[in-house]
Amino acid sequence: MNHARKSPTGKTHPAEPTWDVAYLFPTQGNWSEEDYLALNGNQLVEFANGFLEVLPMPTTSHQLLVVYLYGLLLAFTTSRDLGTVLVVPLRVQLWRGKFREPDVLFMLKEHAGRIGEEFWRGADLVMEVLSGTDEDRRRDLVTKRREYARAGIVEYWLVDPQEGRITVLRLVGKRYVVHGESAKGSVATSYLLPGFTVDVSQAFSQQVRRPRKKP
Repeated sequence: MNHARKSPTGKTHPAEPTWDVAYLFPTQGNWSEEDYLALNGNQLVEFANGFLEVLPMPTTSHQLLVVYLYGLLLAFTTSRDLGTVLVVPLRVQLWRGKFREPDVLFMLKEHAGRIGEEFWRGADLVMEVLSGTDEDRRRDLVTKRREYARAGIVEYWLVDPQEGRITVLRLVGKRYVVHGESAKGSVATSYLLPGFTVDVSQAFSQQVRRPRKKP
């Protein structure tokens, strides 16, 4: 619903976007990689074939889970000097014209040359925490599964708080197969990083603690 607003001159106008600012940017379908990389803001935005995809802002529980997974992976890989772990927001170029921002991403030490200042060229392992609408979930479960496989990312973790399950996919040829599906009470394991595990129950306990109501 539009609400009327008064301009500095005192005239009443219906509320609408600030078109003068919008016109500073390319129209959908006409964004270049250079335009996208020059875009700075506090909103998660991904890039595909000239179009921008504005992602929903994560919840506190989502971020607590992301940070928990990041901490586990960081501790494991750092102690063994295996490579670099980072967390969203960070751009990953899957191929020319396609960028994603995985929740957690890892690059093996021997592939450090693919780490750039503005973005990474691919990754060796990525994690996505599922959340949001059916469309948001479909993006992680279907679209990104296809894209990450095409980009040659060896391992893809789908962390699903709604289902209470962590699915680890490993790349075989040009497609993913299930390395393991782990529910609460069990442990998820990595194919790429032998010995790296995540206690599923402990992971999904990372959420906002709401105070108990007084009787």
